Amino acid sequence: MYDAGKILPGMALFLAVVLAPIWYNVGSGQAAAGPDIVKPVSEKECVEPAQYMRDNHMQLLIRWRDDAVRDGKRTYVASDGRSYEESLTGTCLRCHSNKGEFCDRCHDYSNVQPSCWGCHTSPEESKA
Repeated sequence: MYDAGKILPGMALFLAVVLAPIWYNVGSGQAAAGPDIVKPVSEKECVEPAQYMRDNHMQLLIRWRDDAVRDGKRTYVASDGRSYEESLTGTCLRCHSNKGEFCDRCHDYSNVQPSCWGCHTSPEESKA
């Protein structure tokens, strides 16, 4: 009734094709390369360490938005004690002035579309 002679090899072939990319990546032993971004030359340090900013910059910006817009708080004290203005335009975009070479490369790589530019003017637009 069942044609196991064709079904089992077909399932094996299907699984081999579907799992091939996974096994290829496991076998290569290398992490995937991230995006090649242009870092700012004017500053050597960000408001927080680089790894923290990679992992949490959106949460930091949301907290800044809530502090500034809803609570009227305009000063951020970093983990090292330095103070910054809580402002995307006044703080972040001062160093990361090229949206295409900095912001867009990571966001495109991660396939995310932040809503920042609904309210803020992107750096390229402000220079034109």
